[in-house]
Amino acid sequence: MVVTLKDIANRIGKSVTTVSRALHDYNDVSPETKELVHQVAEEMGYSPNTLAQRLQKRQSDTIGLILPTFGPRFSDPFFSELLAGIGNKAVSLGYDLLVSTSSPGERELQIYKKMVNGRRVDGFIVVRTRKEDRRVEYLLEKDFPFVAFGRVGINNEFPYVDEDGAYGMRSIAKHLVTLGFTNIGCIAPDPQLTFASSRVDGLRAGLTDHGITLDEDYVCIGDLTQSGGYKQANCLLDKLHPPSAIVACNDLMAFGAMSAIQDRGLIVGEDVAVTGFDDIPMAEHTHPPLTTVHQPVYQIGGMVCEMLIKRIQGVPMDDEHLVLKPSLIVRKSCGEK
Repeated sequence: MVVTLKDIANRIGKSVTTVSRALHDYNDVSPETKELVHQVAEEMGYSPNTLAQRLQKRQSDTIGLILPTFGPRFSDPFFSELLAGIGNKAVSLGYDLLVSTSSPGERELQIYKKMVNGRRVDGFIVVRTRKEDRRVEYLLEKDFPFVAFGRVGINNEFPYVDEDGAYGMRSIAKHLVTLGFTNIGCIAPDPQLTFASSRVDGLRAGLTDHGITLDEDYVCIGDLTQSGGYKQANCLLDKLHPPSAIVACNDLMAFGAMSAIQDRGLIVGEDVAVTGFDDIPMAEHTHPPLTTVHQPVYQIGGMVCEMLIKRIQGVPMDDEHLVLKPSLIVRKSCGEK
């Protein structure tokens, strides 16, 4: 049986209006009445009609996240951590999280339009930003609240959190050169992704700092998956002079590279070094453990979520543009520490 405001009012001998105003903490209701109403509501198992409340204030109290997918399965641990950070922060601030998936392109943009026009969400978190990002352009044009994890090519006049990918890859370059590696290959993401060029440029600049040139023939484009890393690592290993170190621009592709090396009877860390980026939980437990660049993905999820809710509520932010410096995590995939 659903308990209504009228049921509570009948129990305590007050009007429905008084009960409603007491539950919403209005000042014109005495503290004694508020305490009584809350006590009886709890005893009777009353649950507020949140849908009706949301309709009344014309808000959904829901934020949206559309994950970019390229196939029928989606199991990227990076996004699992990010989702946990966003979802837990959203709940703590009284919001729901609506998650959808779509491959990048026109269909993805149509989902954004449908959610905006239907007011299904109050704002969006945009991930895997691109140099030319139609999602960002659309949300800016509509003046619809959003916060991005990442930047775009130009016009970054919107709230975002990003990591300094170039700095992280410079750290990788310095580490490899210090260990004596000079013939280095790279497995990079789609160059249309903003973070892709940042990371590859950082690796290139870091090697240049030590008098080493990154051969463009040794830069292969992967799809950020383990199978993509496996495929592109094999392309590098098939070269006449295969690299002695492979730098993958995310951990999943690094895992694939390690498998490709091991399938050839080679030893990761001795015959070929491998590095990743992100430091997802599995990176510490591969064989050997993966040298990678750590970024606090769970905390970033909480940060972008809190920034978005502040924007929805019109609360000023101390800083709308946050760029975090990642840190190098040295493990055994490049040899002994």
